[in-house]
Amino acid sequence: MAGALLAGLSPVAAGAPQAAAATGHKDDPTQYWNKVLAQTFRNARGWDASPGKLSRSGAIVFAAIYNAESAYQYTYGTLKYEPYLNRPLKYADKHSRPSPDEEERLIDRTAYRTISQLYPGDQAYIDAQYRARTGHSPHSYDPLDRLVVDPVVRQINKSRAGDGSDNPEVYHGDTTTPGAWRPTGEDATPDEGACKQPSDAVTPNWGKVRPFVLRSGSQFRPPTLRGFTSYADLVASPEYAAQRDEVRRVGAVDSTERTYEQTVIGWFWDHDLNGTYHPPGQLLELTGIVAKKFKLDTYETTHLFALSALSLADAGIAAWDSKFDSPIELWRPVSAIQATGGANATWEPLSADRSGRPFTPCFCAWTSGHANFTGAWATAMKHFFGRDNVSFIAHSEDPHTIESYRRIDSFSQVAEEGEFSRLWLGVHFRWDAEDGRAIGTNVGDYVFANALRPTRPGSSHQW
Repeated sequence: MAGALLAGLSPVAAGAPQAAAATGHKDDPTQYWNKVLAQTFRNARGWDASPGKLSRSGAIVFAAIYNAESAYQYTYGTLKYEPYLNRPLKYADKHSRPSPDEEERLIDRTAYRTISQLYPGDQAYIDAQYRARTGHSPHSYDPLDRLVVDPVVRQINKSRAGDGSDNPEVYHGDTTTPGAWRPTGEDATPDEGACKQPSDAVTPNWGKVRPFVLRSGSQFRPPTLRGFTSYADLVASPEYAAQRDEVRRVGAVDSTERTYEQTVIGWFWDHDLNGTYHPPGQLLELTGIVAKKFKLDTYETTHLFALSALSLADAGIAAWDSKFDSPIELWRPVSAIQATGGANATWEPLSADRSGRPFTPCFCAWTSGHANFTGAWATAMKHFFGRDNVSFIAHSEDPHTIESYRRIDSFSQVAEEGEFSRLWLGVHFRWDAEDGRAIGTNVGDYVFANALRPTRPGSSHQW
């Protein structure tokens, strides 16, 4: 039953690359399992590779790890932050002492359990990664399972049961009115998200999924796109014409106005295609990079991963709420520009699949999911560290990326580049990016203010 509650099935692709080889106990356990999770993201296909489903998986895994670590701290140390769902667990009496490897065993077994339940198609790979790290079978007896892992996983399962994430209903919206979303990928290969009919729309009900921390997916959504309530008024407006003209000029595959730096940014943050770890995976990787920079201990690392993962999950829900539950379900730039006819009838975006054919993600434009995700992530990180000006080297594994590594000088830089990367790729309008970042920022603020709070008022991080 637990596996069904967490299901996000994803068969391992033949010949899929392996995650980072076992690094032994030199690697922080949460960091290790983040690499394993990233590989399951790469292996995912279809709706299981959608940003919402992947970010939900990350939140489940890291909330569970954090709660297991919180139980350890509550039992043997000092519980500095509230567990997720606010239910601390003590599993030994005050005279007990932990075994030397108990903390890591808790994280290893909790991570193994949750990732296995989310991605049963990857079970052989996950088992191998557990053995590589611990030297033991994941099926061997451990008393920590009964004391901590089982209760923690049951708690997370119960909280996500019936959350709407398995809603199979396909899209039946208006796809003929000018301005309304319609399929955009007639030339894309099936494995890269071919979008030939309205029913191909990816997870159109994701905005209705029960959030992890937010009250609802619509909590921070503007009533409508810049005040427009009808497609006729929207497409007749000078504001719309300006938005369309900008992306036509700077987002075209053959644009002469897009700068080299803008092209670099567009591809660096892309990760739309199967076989990559997708935007949630890239941002969770950045979480790990920053955690290492600050040499966070095990407890703080679980806290940071949980905070960023919960923010990403709720940002994904908020993004899809704006896409599919607003009065305007906005078409993509390729539809808007080609509809003007003439020389624009063959316009194509810079964004492409692995074969080089034009590619636009199969869901509405407003608001940008990338902008929601990077806005929420940057805000959560700023709150955690109490500062914005943190430098680090970010990584990209997008197949088209021009730079695999990029210097970042602030969390806000991630938000800004993620926000406008979609404009430079030609798959979003400027208002998709701006409004998406605003929603994501609000999500990050709310998650930090309402989850994983310090147990003592007034306490905060000092970095």
